[in-house]
Amino acid sequence: MKKMFLLLGLVAVFGLSQAVYAAQVIKLGVVTKPGSAQNIVAEKFKELVEQRSDDAFTVKIYHSKSIGNETEILQQIQMNTIQMGVITGGPFDTFDPIARVINYPFLFKNGEQADAILDGPLGQEILDDLATVGFKGLCFSENGFRNLTNNKKSVKTAADIKGLKIRVMASPLHKAIWKALGANPTPMPWPIYTELEQGVIDGQENPLWVMEVYKFYEIQKYMTLTRHVYSPHIDVASMIWWKTLSPKNQQLIHQAMKDAARFQRKDNRDKDGARLALLKEKGMIIEEHPDLDSFRAKVADLKNMDLFQEPRVHALLLKIMAATK
Repeated sequence: MKKMFLLLGLVAVFGLSQAVYAAQVIKLGVVTKPGSAQNIVAEKFKELVEQRSDDAFTVKIYHSKSIGNETEILQQIQMNTIQMGVITGGPFDTFDPIARVINYPFLFKNGEQADAILDGPLGQEILDDLATVGFKGLCFSENGFRNLTNNKKSVKTAADIKGLKIRVMASPLHKAIWKALGANPTPMPWPIYTELEQGVIDGQENPLWVMEVYKFYEIQKYMTLTRHVYSPHIDVASMIWWKTLSPKNQQLIHQAMKDAARFQRKDNRDKDGARLALLKEKGMIIEEHPDLDSFRAKVADLKNMDLFQEPRVHALLLKIMAATK
């Protein structure tokens, strides 16, 4: 009898060790710190994948720029050094120009319209095209509508922007937007608190959650609700890694990321009212009703720039513009 129990014990231990050994680690990179929009997606994805796979997959989240900026994370995903990332849309346009259409200024009126386009066939065109540069495009989660802050003056019209040194993402399009608006756009990797605090740059542009989580109310006096660009994340996997997965596991991972993205988009939007109230309470001077027509007029010709002249990019931009009129 003792031998039988010993044998059963050994079988149980062996089975457990095999299960642990079989668990595949998914390395997922985000540039932001816990509590940020990207991290909320990543953490929800981790929860769903581990639960639905009975821990056949475990997710290791690398956050807070621990493995590099967003461009560097994308390069690592291409090489399969890490397997997945939740990345702001802007940096993708240096890898695949078709991605820049989603950051076109004043393209989406609200989050619901953005969802309808990005979750539909036009958004799928972008996700599918990323395969040509080594990414499996899974879905879109949300950074949010971007707003301008600065520490120099209140901005009511586009004319007020002239000369402001504004940090932008490493994106040719974002640089072009702010140049057209009259600013001095300065590409700079995240994070930027110290640069704002020391006056290296006058301001920056980001969704409301950034002002709260990164405490920009401590170092930025003015905010203007420009909502000039709807900024999605593109949630991607390494195509090298993706091709090693069984169809069943591909489906599991894809669905978990879609569900995490939907969860995060709702969470982000539900909190924006409280965020705005908090920023006012902290003393930021907020221009809630700027002259957006003056902004639109300055960027109206961007669709004719070289950035959008590649035929497939130009065609997709025009289709999305028509769908969002």
